[in-house]
Amino acid sequence: MSHKILIIDDDHDILLTARMFLEQLEFDVTVMSDPAQVLTRLSKEHFDVVLLDMNFQRGQTEGVEGLQWLEQIRKHDSEMVVILMTAFGDVELAVKGIRAGAFDFILKPWQNAKLHASILSALKLKHTHQEKEKYRNVARTLEGDVDMPFMHILGESNAIEKLKENIRIIAPTDASVLILGENGTGKELVARSIHRLSTREEGSFIGVDMGAIPETLFESELFGHQKGSFTGAIQDKPGRFELAEKGSLFLDEIGNLPVTMQTKLLTVLEQRTIRRIGAGSDIPIDIRLISATNQKVHQMVEKGSFRQDLLYRLNTIELLIPPLRERADDIPLLAEHFLIEAGRKYGKTGLEIGKRSMKQLQHYHWPGNVRELQNTMARAVIMSEDKQIRFDQLGSSAGGSPTGITLNIEDNEKSLIQKALLTNKGNVTRAASDLGIDRNALYRRMKKYGI
Repeated sequence: MSHKILIIDDDHDILLTARMFLEQLEFDVTVMSDPAQVLTRLSKEHFDVVLLDMNFQRGQTEGVEGLQWLEQIRKHDSEMVVILMTAFGDVELAVKGIRAGAFDFILKPWQNAKLHASILSALKLKHTHQEKEKYRNVARTLEGDVDMPFMHILGESNAIEKLKENIRIIAPTDASVLILGENGTGKELVARSIHRLSTREEGSFIGVDMGAIPETLFESELFGHQKGSFTGAIQDKPGRFELAEKGSLFLDEIGNLPVTMQTKLLTVLEQRTIRRIGAGSDIPIDIRLISATNQKVHQMVEKGSFRQDLLYRLNTIELLIPPLRERADDIPLLAEHFLIEAGRKYGKTGLEIGKRSMKQLQHYHWPGNVRELQNTMARAVIMSEDKQIRFDQLGSSAGGSPTGITLNIEDNEKSLIQKALLTNKGNVTRAASDLGIDRNALYRRMKKYGI
């Protein structure tokens, strides 16, 4: 695709001359005579370089208008590359323009070679900005990795010890792993443990919630897109496969993937290449694939809602995480860990769990598994009025709930989100950090609960 140049000048002869010259060099040129429309145009269309005249009113030679419009353009897009043009140039004006954020300063009438060289240099700078944005994408993707709810797989039960041993055995291999388990059992924690113990530990761990990707954005999110390949694609964007290069790609909630998307994913896994939307060539991929689901994926294959050939690609190794109710011996260790964690977070250290309360925890069936236990401990810490945690402080114990309020996972999640937002005075980034999730995940949950 040719680079897009926007020229803004009230001299129609200048616009015609510049357009003819640059189009011969195969640039995609757009011209404007009224700078008042520039922000509207930039909001609707992407340009690589802007050529901006310094004076638009008859008799003006000091370049004040150009500097004002430069400021507006840079406010709109701080990385827009702008080249200033004027027939009344001097050193002082050029210095003002560069200090205000212009990339270069061209005198009219220009030398074609000089104009061409300036635009080429501007495009190199634009490419540098795009490379920086690529790394920002990686950083944003990894935002949620820093403040994880758990740093280790906690538990000493036979089931957990067996799980840890299996992780230790399979991690150094490059085999694809499918992690099975109910919601809240810690499937992502297991996936991260596999990555940390693998030969790809120095690479990125990139997670994708497959059930949260709309079908229209599936290819863009996973495989990336080229600038201009569709409406809104204002710059090149690497997909999750590219971001996970030399590392591990975690496909969470793989059982929620529609059959049409399963076919596209299978093709990529078979060919080990991806192609960005709008690109003309394939990109080879080198990733360790880890997937997870809470659904009975083998039954889904029998029913025809999940492709058997895709399952074969995903489950070279299968790991089953036991639900919390099947390892009640681990509950005291987990509860104490979450008590300390929540105490630090909410400024209430030195809290203890009474014997009666611990028995309540161990006899409860935990439909939300470890995640529900973590939320329960956080709520208990927030509501505690003395050093010993007693769940009867939160209400009656009807229905077997340790909190005595509700067994509904969504109700508890909504309540914690509201508390985190209140504690952080509406700051979503800080609230997300307190909750142990990334900002985008919090926005999705806020939308889900109408917060």
